[in-house]
Amino acid sequence: MTRPCAYPVPFRFDRDGRSRRYNLVNVGDETLDAVTLTLHGAGLMSASAPARIAPGHGVEVTIRATDLARSTILAVRWFRPDGVEYLWTVTF
Repeated sequence: MTRPCAYPVPFRFDRDGRSRRYNLVNVGDETLDAVTLTLHGAGLMSASAPARIAPGHGVEVTIRATDLARSTILAVRWFRPDGVEYLWTVTF
């Protein structure tokens, strides 16, 4: 029996340690729908509507916290073109 290959996470999360701005970029070859970012923990982030992100494009988010690495995670949720939902967590 042949198993399908694992689906690689289609995002790159760019971090700039000097600022509080982060970029989530679609590095895959599919347009992703209803991409949402949810922050869990002590950090603060503005709410945004679900986004549709084409390959090579992304969204920018500003996150504020005293110590992101110890207090906060970011959950990314999206749908592939076939309608299947995925979740990915980002740690700082």
